[in-house]
Amino acid sequence: MIGSANKGRRMIDPSRRHLPAATLTRVLFTFAIAAVLSACAQLPPIGEPGSESANKAQEAQADASDSDLMYEWFGNGRAISRIEIDLDAQEAVFYDGQNKIGWSTIASGIPYFSTPIGRFSISEKVVDKRSNLYGRIYDSTGKLKAVNARRGIHKIPPGGTFKGAKMPYFMRLTKGGVGMHGGPIPESRDPASHGCIRLPYSLAPIVYESVKIGTPVRVVGSKRS
Repeated sequence: MIGSANKGRRMIDPSRRHLPAATLTRVLFTFAIAAVLSACAQLPPIGEPGSESANKAQEAQADASDSDLMYEWFGNGRAISRIEIDLDAQEAVFYDGQNKIGWSTIASGIPYFSTPIGRFSISEKVVDKRSNLYGRIYDSTGKLKAVNARRGIHKIPPGGTFKGAKMPYFMRLTKGGVGMHGGPIPESRDPASHGCIRLPYSLAPIVYESVKIGTPVRVVGSKRS
């Protein structure tokens, strides 16, 4: 900082000024202190609100926080009057009238099991539901034989069982079994289901309690796989 403050200044040359050594020392010391104070006064302290470094730090922190968020809920006991789901963005937005009261990352249908687009309404609510189409197959001894099995397609061994995949806090949208429910959301935030709309496990019960039979749901977007 001293060097930058001294740029363009004429320094004292002892060979050209015949000052006593003690006086010369005091002059040099005073000049250096003044230069430091002058330079620091022109620079905002690191991290001071409004400084470039502070702004960049806040932006970086905000970006990191936003990227980690799977959902936000501002409902505080308010009912959901409608839900808008965008398959391209893999996102659901929840409204109370015209007021946005939450949003969530979702996971919709994978290729060949696309999530239908259109206007729907919630026709059934089941807290502890299991799929009657997709799940796991076990043999007669209870040993796991197949995951992601589909009933009617994958063979169940003699004495074996089919156990449907968990679909907690299920909210039905179609007669074919498509609905919203709690489920894993990939870090890549890509489609991952067999057609249903997965919500984060911790948000699903909140949405379940905030909707009623008949709550409208609109699904839009071109990414159906």
